[in-house]
Amino acid sequence: MLLEQIKQPEDLKRLSMTELEKLAEEIRLFLIEKLSVTGGHLAPNLGVVELTLALHTLFHSPYDKFIFDVGHQAYVHKMLTGRMDKFDTLRKYKGLCGFVKRSESPHDVWEAGHSSTSLSAAMGMATARDLLGEHNKVIAIIGDGAMTGGMALEAMNHIGHAKTNMMVILNDNEMSIAPNVGAIHNYLSKIRSDRHYLKAKEEVEHLLKKIPAIGGTLAKTAEKLKDSLKYLVLSGVWFEEFGFNYIGPVDGHNLPILMDTLRQAEKVAGPVLVHVVTTKGKGYTPAEKDSLTWHGAGPYKIESGQMIKSVGHPMYTEVFGNSLIELAEKDPRIVAVTPAMPGGSGLLKFAKHFPNRMIDVGIAEQHAATMCAGLASEGLKPVFAVYSTFLQRAYDQVVHDICRPNLNVTFAIDRAGFVGPDGETHQGVYDIAFLRTLPNMVLMMPKDENELRNMMKTANDYNEGPIAYRYPRINGTGVELDETASSIPIGTWETITDGDYAAVLAIGPMVQIAEETAESLRKEGISLRVVNARFIKPLDEAYLLQLAKEQIPIITMEESSIEGGMGSAVLEFYARNKIVGLSIKNLGIPDYFVEHGSVNEQRQEVGLTAQNLAAEVKALMPLKRQRA
Repeated sequence: MLLEQIKQPEDLKRLSMTELEKLAEEIRLFLIEKLSVTGGHLAPNLGVVELTLALHTLFHSPYDKFIFDVGHQAYVHKMLTGRMDKFDTLRKYKGLCGFVKRSESPHDVWEAGHSSTSLSAAMGMATARDLLGEHNKVIAIIGDGAMTGGMALEAMNHIGHAKTNMMVILNDNEMSIAPNVGAIHNYLSKIRSDRHYLKAKEEVEHLLKKIPAIGGTLAKTAEKLKDSLKYLVLSGVWFEEFGFNYIGPVDGHNLPILMDTLRQAEKVAGPVLVHVVTTKGKGYTPAEKDSLTWHGAGPYKIESGQMIKSVGHPMYTEVFGNSLIELAEKDPRIVAVTPAMPGGSGLLKFAKHFPNRMIDVGIAEQHAATMCAGLASEGLKPVFAVYSTFLQRAYDQVVHDICRPNLNVTFAIDRAGFVGPDGETHQGVYDIAFLRTLPNMVLMMPKDENELRNMMKTANDYNEGPIAYRYPRINGTGVELDETASSIPIGTWETITDGDYAAVLAIGPMVQIAEETAESLRKEGISLRVVNARFIKPLDEAYLLQLAKEQIPIITMEESSIEGGMGSAVLEFYARNKIVGLSIKNLGIPDYFVEHGSVNEQRQEVGLTAQNLAAEVKALMPLKRQRA
């Protein structure tokens, strides 16, 4: 097999075109086989096989810089840069990362789990190259979905203005995670079939140069002729208005044509955009037919394409989607808003029930947040369904456009806490810290799926400002759902198990872990109080004052950052009220980025387990005896 001979990119340069095409087939078979066991981003990587081969054959990584937008499309890049033997560990604890990772290889020059960052990074690297007097190539590979992100447009504006020498490859597969939306997507659809603009433009420019001393009215007429030709033929005009030289569209699976096009682009001075049309899931029929499902797949059976799913209770995301439909049937003011994640956020069924009240804005979290503010200002009840990690991208809008004017926007924050194989770029562990500090914000987290439904009802009944509920990327606990959801009084906690040895203030899935701990300690004669601290802001201050009165040791437990988290809020409350002498221990995620693995492995790493909690409780024994 050719694939076994490829240890580094330089090995590609001795292969013939026929061998490269055969290698592409072998790469696809390798990916289909390996990901059937590990899971991963199959469809995006099947779509960029030829493109990645062309880049590594023609250019010289890592001297030449390849900046992959998002980074989940870089499996082929990893294979060609010496990591093929590690694919059995893909997305596993201490194994190969599912995204580009700088610490893994010198060929990984940029890492990102969020879209639309590659052009800004490329501009920085190209500028640094020029300032340092280097001559390497800088090439950004960005998808058509990511091109809708505001950050990408900001970067294009700057690059075109500066006329920086760099190449942008637009990988146009008409899909990001969900089908792309918006004017840019529609524009790309128009130009995919038109390849005549560059040739026609060159001919007109050549003709104009032959006319001596063009001036006055004739010059204006000539410019209008040139501009009219642009808009008549259409192809690439939008990118050229940004200052880019546009080449394409080109078939991203025709390796000879693709490589010839990249050779041409390399010779262009200034910024050049190569429009490459690819098929997501190329070479595997199930993925080609349903690239949405196969964007990020779990293990599957290769022959049938059947997913191997673990048996369990419905996920929190599914409960959210079904419950939002129930609420929307009774309240016509509810509008769901998502930044290109209708499937991942559980809103596909909602979209079928209420097509006019489901708004997918594309990869545009900032726009989504401020749009929700606009909806709320007119009396509607927008529900912004967003992953915790993606909400980070809209922080200014949350502060400036929602919390400051105290608008009644609901945040449905999915993937709160550890996210398992997606790892550090996707961990939803910082939203408590950046939301609870904001005036007017109400923040809560349910202990189970039934309480999620009640929190959704609480948020819908709330009319005094922004309110958020966060929930994890795991299956629910299997509790019975109330037939009708009911509101929870704002800022109230509940006692799950009583005890006087210590009190554990837990949120979300940590409540179940605390319950397990209490049950095991009870057998040893230790009574542990478990408190569902479901309101992170406002805290249940009456409950905290009662704990202070009892002088009971307190342990806070949360699957979020210790710095700025719920435990920090408890410490701040006691400090603010000058209550001293309490024993308080904060359990959560330490001050570092936790890498990929299973959720259980991630919890084990940071000590969010029943075993560790029991040890922490027992460590209080000398203090308990002293106070007794």
